[in-house]
Amino acid sequence: MGIKKLWHALWRPSIRYPVVMLIGAGILIGAVFSGAFASFVQHSNSEAYCTSCHEMETVQREYQESFHYRNPAGVRAICSDCHVPPGNWAATVLFKIGKMQELFAHYRGTLDTEEKFEARRLELAERVWRRMEASESAPCRNCHSMTAMDLEKQRPRARGQHESAREAGETCIDCHKGIAHRPVQALPEPQTPESGDFAL
Repeated sequence: MGIKKLWHALWRPSIRYPVVMLIGAGILIGAVFSGAFASFVQHSNSEAYCTSCHEMETVQREYQESFHYRNPAGVRAICSDCHVPPGNWAATVLFKIGKMQELFAHYRGTLDTEEKFEARRLELAERVWRRMEASESAPCRNCHSMTAMDLEKQRPRARGQHESAREAGETCIDCHKGIAHRPVQALPEPQTPESGDFAL
């Protein structure tokens, strides 16, 4: 069937079914698909889903020892609260599509051992930091607001730092790295061997 014939067939009124029934069926199928897709995206934001791959065992243990997991107030931030950009539905879906590379990395075994993960920890952390800086710590500010802080009730050191950050227009990620995971720092530059030394 040529393209022209197919085009006419699609626009020709149906002989068997009323147009209203076809439109209704299309709306129903679209609603079911949309609901299923929305449910999956919501499920993919759950802590159980995020930690279902063995690559996440190390960071899950660190998270469970953090203040974001257990604290006096009983308020818990889960993975998606920090790692999925807040905002509209489209931004979430685009982010999820971009993270498909992690699925491929899982099947390639890119981080399938703790040693491989540790070797790339800094690179992975810097990627998250860049995203946080670009959004001016939007995920943090979903729960933490600089203007809502009662600085008088904070310890002197924290109060001074938050006052300075407020005046400088800094956001959370400028000071707070390694909040829910083990802090990671840049590795020292490799030393150039002096003359007479042997480079191994």
